[in-house]
Amino acid sequence: MGILFVDRKDSELSISGKSLTLRAGKAHPRHIPAAPLKTVVLHPSTRLKAGALAALTSLDIGVVVIGGQRGQRIAQLTGTPHKDVNRRITQILRLDDPQFQLDWCRDLVDRKIRAHLKLLQQIMAQRPDKRKALFSAQKSMERCRQNLPGCSTVEQIRGQEGAAAAAYFPGLASAFPPSLNFTTRNRRPPADPVNACLSLGYTLLYSQAIQVCYSQGLDPMVGYLHRPQHGRASMASDLIEPWRARIDQLVWQLFRTRQLDDNHFGSDGKNACLLNKKGRSRFYAAWAVQLKPLRRAMRRQANVIGRVLDTSSAESTELLP
Repeated sequence: MGILFVDRKDSELSISGKSLTLRAGKAHPRHIPAAPLKTVVLHPSTRLKAGALAALTSLDIGVVVIGGQRGQRIAQLTGTPHKDVNRRITQILRLDDPQFQLDWCRDLVDRKIRAHLKLLQQIMAQRPDKRKALFSAQKSMERCRQNLPGCSTVEQIRGQEGAAAAAYFPGLASAFPPSLNFTTRNRRPPADPVNACLSLGYTLLYSQAIQVCYSQGLDPMVGYLHRPQHGRASMASDLIEPWRARIDQLVWQLFRTRQLDDNHFGSDGKNACLLNKKGRSRFYAAWAVQLKPLRRAMRRQANVIGRVLDTSSAESTELLP
């Protein structure tokens, strides 16, 4: 299983030994073994005693609360953290190492662009009628990727990343039905069904990255492409960049196969497009299938990063999505 979603209002979750019990309304209690779980995602109205939170942590199960007015992440509890503080110390010291940060950011953005290029290539095979728009996006993105070796500052690398994204999202949008009103990336709030799904997917991915950072001895708040900033888990933000294409691919397939359509969305009355309960159910089910291989890959990447910090070596952090 890997992940448990509790998305019904006024549910109650308890734990006894190594088994979780979920009660919701008049339905029969559902008993769930804890062993396969890595994350529990809760509706904000879920009732959960402090003892259950402590038990989940002791079992190395993270807890994420997603809700609020626009379906954002509003709280998170990680599992058991890595016990070696040396990685965090070295990670912080690297903030004063411009060459390390330059190499790190160049590699990270290169992998992100390549992952997005690969996805557009796959979509082109499924939508040859959109070849012109998709090919144009790829051509612009490839130019950005070729410019990366010549970048001498992190700011220049961020500029190439931004230019690649500016080309990528209109190309991606061209493959979706016009009725969805998806033309490019927007957020806070998402204005259309595709962006609503992308925002939720990225939120779940970000939460997983925070949990992975803690488990591998990395400080999720100290990043390099994303500089440390109040309230932002910058290393987690770094870590997810090459994997965003996996979320984009998931969203593309959900709409392409009509598992999601206009009937699965609503509005909060303030121009925000949100998944309704039925839509979330379908999205969460698809996400759960993706989670195990994605989490494994992210842990492997974080472990490589940790080894680089441990040895202060020039070992490559290259791990293709």
